[in-house]
Amino acid sequence: RGQHRSKPIEEVVHEARLLAEKGVKEVIVIAQDTTYYGLDLYGERQLAKLLGELNGIDGIDWIRLMYAYPAKFPLDVIEAFQKFPKLCRYMPIQHYSDSVLKSMRRGSTQRSTRELLFRLKSEISDVALRTTLIVGYPNETEDDFRMLYDFVREMRFHRLGVFTYSKEEGTAAFELGDLVPEEIKLERQAAIMEIQKDISERHNNSLIGKTVKVLIDSQDGEFFIGRTEWDAPEIDQEVFVSSSQPLKAGTFYTAIVTDAVEYDLFASVTFT
Repeated sequence: RGQHRSKPIEEVVHEARLLAEKGVKEVIVIAQDTTYYGLDLYGERQLAKLLGELNGIDGIDWIRLMYAYPAKFPLDVIEAFQKFPKLCRYMPIQHYSDSVLKSMRRGSTQRSTRELLFRLKSEISDVALRTTLIVGYPNETEDDFRMLYDFVREMRFHRLGVFTYSKEEGTAAFELGDLVPEEIKLERQAAIMEIQKDISERHNNSLIGKTVKVLIDSQDGEFFIGRTEWDAPEIDQEVFVSSSQPLKAGTFYTAIVTDAVEYDLFASVTFT
């Protein structure tokens, strides 16, 4: 709530070093809008510089960027993904209709968002785009939703979640009311997720037989539960790993993908 407030680079790096000393392997850089970082402190956006500093910390293997809005996206962040191998790939977007984007005060348009996403795909190798969408915004028309539907089908996001709109006091949309009936919201949510189910299943099946780097989080029965670099903890899909020997949580392993379902992978680790 309130204005953006950036922590100094030195402070963020210090915190990350302390985490690395405790054995932390993955650092998540998170804010309401990470692309704004540094504008209030330094007079210019400094996210790329921060990511470079974090990339240099021994012991940290993954740096996960969350909530990077497309409006005024600093293009040097694309260069950061190319230069700093520890960066995981994330790029959220909220809606695709110009009228809805304007009402949400996102500061972006259909055209600028499309151009950015295609640039991310073309300039960052193995990038996996992730998005979280809202359907049923108060002034979302059927045409607005159809545009969003077609956009999701075209862009083929690796990871995608959909929420239905609900009024929240203090937001720009509160005064608009809640005009879209709940059943329509749920229908739109289900329609988007049906597309995503097919997209995710096709992508996961394409990984069968390939090797992936997996960070183990826990164990559940006979499986060790892990994630690839394209999966944030608790919100994305998991990798169910079988192994002839116990695997240690917080440790990276190279696994071979043996099977896949819509939103999860199965893999094995072999010791020689």
